[in-house]
Amino acid sequence: MRKKVSLTQHLIETHRLHHNIPEELRLLLEVVARACKTISNAVGKGALGDILGTTQDVNVQGEVQKKLDVLSNQILLDSNEWGGYLGAMASEEMETIHPISNDYPKGKYLLLFDPLDGSTNIDVNVSIGTIFSVLKLPEHTGIPTESDFLQPGSRQIAAGYALYGPQTLLVLTTGHGVNGFTLDREMGSWVLTHREMRIPEDTAEYAINSSNARFWYPPVQRYVREMQTGAEGPLGKNFNMRWVGSMVTDLHRILNRGGTFMYPADTRNASSQQGRIRLLYEANPMAFIVEQAGGAATNGEKRLMEIVPHALHQRVPVFIGSQNEVARITLYHTQTSSSPTE
Repeated sequence: MRKKVSLTQHLIETHRLHHNIPEELRLLLEVVARACKTISNAVGKGALGDILGTTQDVNVQGEVQKKLDVLSNQILLDSNEWGGYLGAMASEEMETIHPISNDYPKGKYLLLFDPLDGSTNIDVNVSIGTIFSVLKLPEHTGIPTESDFLQPGSRQIAAGYALYGPQTLLVLTTGHGVNGFTLDREMGSWVLTHREMRIPEDTAEYAINSSNARFWYPPVQRYVREMQTGAEGPLGKNFNMRWVGSMVTDLHRILNRGGTFMYPADTRNASSQQGRIRLLYEANPMAFIVEQAGGAATNGEKRLMEIVPHALHQRVPVFIGSQNEVARITLYHTQTSSSPTE
């Protein structure tokens, strides 16, 4: 039987090989992982912990906050506030950044997170997750500002997600492949269980919210129509559609067996030509993970991680997953003048 490898051991051994995880970054990743364990415990209690339902508040995205949204956000803030490795944090649930208090030492990293992805699934006991991304704080002598977070995804130091399902999983990249860890609930530790995860280049599955079909731009309509025609159509094979409504859950399936996740812009927001997925909190960290696993991620016209953000809560169209299928839908966009941009 293969010896169990803990998250800490994996990070230390990775640093020995690649010299890319100094102690401060390792501590940061370990604390984020510990916060995810705390969130997992809260998720597992459900109604017993009085965390189901909504609050009376609306977040910066204009969405009514779930109780577990607020709790998860606070857990991540409290866990990472005092460690001395961060300059500031930013969350999908907060309007602006959260600088580290003067009560604590400051560090050279920035942490961004979506504390609870797939919130609409909370009350119906469907898998949800946490997404996070780590950037390096630009060198300056002042207090961190929003502009410090507006870095392209290619500058990410690390990214990952936790999936709260039948098992609690942590999937992580530090720029040298993707590895998955399962939470051993009896021991309370993360154990390496999914080594060097890879996405097949080709796929016969896709994930998209088909209820929005009437609003899609022509490239997306064309691509989905071709998949739906199956083996008799131009793509020459049958496709299955899967849609959970949680990006973490849908992309974890794709990471394990291939597929394409699509959340395109559509005619409902034609004036701004934006998508729905948040660039900094969702698209960039997931793109980093998927690319490190051999997949691809674009906004329909360009690589997601090349986009230079202009706002903390910027949204983008997303096409992410198996390399050849993402290339196909991206080609359809570049061939069509009505395709959306970032």
